[in-house]
Amino acid sequence: MHWQGVSSLLNCLILFGRYPEPGRVKTRLIPYLGPAGAAQLQKSLTEKTIHTARAVSYLADVYFFYKGGSKKQLKRWLGRDIFYIRQSGQHLGERMKNAFLSAQSKGYKKAVLIGTDIPDINPNHIERAFHELERKGLVIGPSDDGGYWLIGMHLERPLLDIFDGVEWGTEKVLFQTVDIIKREKRAFQLIDTLADIDTIQDIEKTGLKIPTPYISVIIPTLNEERYIRRAIRSVKCKDAEIIVVDGGSRDRTKEIAELEGAQVLESDKGRAIQQNTGAKIAKGEVLLFLHADTVLPEGYVNDIFATFMESGCFVGAFRFKTDMKTLFMRIIEFVANLRARYLGLPYGDQAIFMKKEFFRKIGGFPLISIAEDLYLMYRISKMGKVKIISKNALTSSRKWQKYGIINITYFHWKIFLSFFFERTKKESTIRR
Repeated sequence: MHWQGVSSLLNCLILFGRYPEPGRVKTRLIPYLGPAGAAQLQKSLTEKTIHTARAVSYLADVYFFYKGGSKKQLKRWLGRDIFYIRQSGQHLGERMKNAFLSAQSKGYKKAVLIGTDIPDINPNHIERAFHELERKGLVIGPSDDGGYWLIGMHLERPLLDIFDGVEWGTEKVLFQTVDIIKREKRAFQLIDTLADIDTIQDIEKTGLKIPTPYISVIIPTLNEERYIRRAIRSVKCKDAEIIVVDGGSRDRTKEIAELEGAQVLESDKGRAIQQNTGAKIAKGEVLLFLHADTVLPEGYVNDIFATFMESGCFVGAFRFKTDMKTLFMRIIEFVANLRARYLGLPYGDQAIFMKKEFFRKIGGFPLISIAEDLYLMYRISKMGKVKIISKNALTSSRKWQKYGIINITYFHWKIFLSFFFERTKKESTIRR
């Protein structure tokens, strides 16, 4: 439905939101969803609001008044067809007031402001708000928690200050706002009541399905009792589930993993088989494949979340580093990180991660006995950007110490070059 008589001339749609940063958004939901889970909810709701705003872009210019992040980050995330302005003011009321003053100073005649956490919003709600502003100077969309999700003003009329004297963040917001309007004897119109999302009860009432945890870390093991505890402890946080898939250990690997709180599965031996087995039961939106002798850096979930805020990025890994401090090993690490960054070919000991939906779409790891990570990443590197995070995943140097640096390096390069020439030959044959 399109409302008749609504002119698009000099209308302004103001979106009020935050750049999603784990731990800084939807803080009341962190105990239930984890910091990254709460930020992912914020991200999804904002993207839905932006989609709705674009559907009515014929009706009004769209401005995103934001907190957190930078204009560059917002453009990479949401696109360049929107105007971005940082919010200013000490409290919510002052920030909204300043947004309307900004729209008025730019010459807009009507402005509607909405939040970015309204799951049921649709274009008709926004169209109706502008339609009501043709008849009355104010329009309000009540929320079911005593506040409001939309406020609109006709800016050609004297701007009524309805933002001072309101107890923001309480169930009194709508009542106090309406009371101010009535005292000033100004006409206003209430439109549909919608729910915004601030608490776990709000999620339950709206029926939103939130994937938790945010990330599933899958660790294939075989006789790793010496290293598994350290690996698991580097993973533990509110945002992660830990799935250890054992291929027949004869030591205490499974026992230690269970004591550390990991979910332990058993499967046939083979890293590809084990990792695919773990992925099948993973609940997280993101899958991270971690070798049992590798330790993740502190704050790894935040780094992964930031990676997926970049448009077109769907797979990533960390930098490669070992605990051996020799010059030759530093050279090996340097070359490995060049390969990962410029060829998009990180190895499994760099803690490869990707969206679960994407992993399932490409069919998981190929069922081969060696270099399954190389084959998978080669396929992925042909499809899009692979992000290498600047922090290190620290891997034990045990195999270099056991077999010798030169022998292991020769073995790795032999596999890589054999793979490279094989793929080049196949692609050349296909092109003919």
